[in-house]
Amino acid sequence: MTTTSTPYHAGERAAQARAGRTERADHAGRSIRDTVPAVAARFLAERRMLVVGAADPDGRVWATQLAGPAGFLRAADERTLAVAARPAGADPLAGALSRPARVGTIALDPAGRRRMRLNGGAVPDGRGGLLITADQVVANCPKYIQRRTPLDRPAASPPRTVAAGPRLTTAQRLTVATADTFFIASTGPDGSVDASHRGGLPGFLEAVAPDRLRWPEYPGNSMFLTLGNLELDPRAGLLLPDWETGGALLVTGEARTDWSERARQAAPGAERTVELVVTGVVELADATPLTWTGPEYSPVIPR
Repeated sequence: MTTTSTPYHAGERAAQARAGRTERADHAGRSIRDTVPAVAARFLAERRMLVVGAADPDGRVWATQLAGPAGFLRAADERTLAVAARPAGADPLAGALSRPARVGTIALDPAGRRRMRLNGGAVPDGRGGLLITADQVVANCPKYIQRRTPLDRPAASPPRTVAAGPRLTTAQRLTVATADTFFIASTGPDGSVDASHRGGLPGFLEAVAPDRLRWPEYPGNSMFLTLGNLELDPRAGLLLPDWETGGALLVTGEARTDWSERARQAAPGAERTVELVVTGVVELADATPLTWTGPEYSPVIPR
């Protein structure tokens, strides 16, 4: 649990200490709010996509994406984000978000290399959308975001399941090998959920086995919101968007961080690695009505 003296829970504090970043984390923590400032409200109103993380009725954690025209995200007041979309029936979180749930969200602006996290409690709004009451609002740096511009698909079909199973198929492992971006949802000790972004050159996310993924953790904002959650609860969900087709690969499982010097040496430019044991996979076609232009890779990604 967080306290009045720090916005971080015990797992985040442990991760910050292990990384030697406690002082930097304290400085970064001053930017964590429980309200949406005016500049953030304007940012949200311009966005076309929102990544949402939550646990399904079986307790498995997933990350998925919602999309719409500019304005589908709206700060109804300084504590409430109104989302004019909800996961469709093929999505693993469709049932979970049809009732009150804790969620982690991240609004991404690939074209401007900007992102913002808003975590809190979500309820259906009765009109096919969500109302999210903010517990934590965090503006993140532009590191590792690939620049892309959205493109509409006027004839986009409803989302549908292409494949589902307990592990990755050969084709899905190839999808992993070419990914330059993914999103990860994790859970805190009080039931809170966080959604975060990871970016790198294709190949930075590895499918080392049909039931195992591994990636490097590059230096970030020193808050360790994701790794802090994983210190206490290994459940995690990954979203790999298909930027070209509007599809998506959703993976759930349990993740653990390798803090050893061996892990640091094995991943140039990284400070540690994370490995996820896969327990469920859902591949969706037409997960979003958007496609995107090809990437302009972030200049700060380790080569």
